[in-house]
Amino acid sequence: MRRIFWMAVGAGATVWTVNKANRLARSITPGSLADTAAQGAVELGGAVRSFAGEVRAGMLQRELELNRQLGLDGSVLALPGPPGKPVLRGTASSAKPFEISPAATSTTDIAPYNRNEDH
Repeated sequence: MRRIFWMAVGAGATVWTVNKANRLARSITPGSLADTAAQGAVELGGAVRSFAGEVRAGMLQRELELNRQLGLDGSVLALPGPPGKPVLRGTASSAKPFEISPAATSTTDIAPYNRNEDH
């Protein structure tokens, strides 16, 4: 009885080992490796598409938030200007250049902004 038991265990172990070896041999064939690489590329492409969709959705949401904050979504109405004049056009006004008086020598005085200087 013991011999039959150990013979069955040995036969089972042999079948299991042969199946495992065959599965490993099929998995390392060139066709199988190519299929695995193609499947990985498809999964990577899906992940990239998903990420791009999430980025687009986030950009759209942020754009809507900014438009709402700036009043560009129609929530702020512009008052009409005079008839015949374009709306949202400004006119330049003449202003005298800012000058510092000779008496202004304190360090708390603010110098005028000179756009020609590098800051």
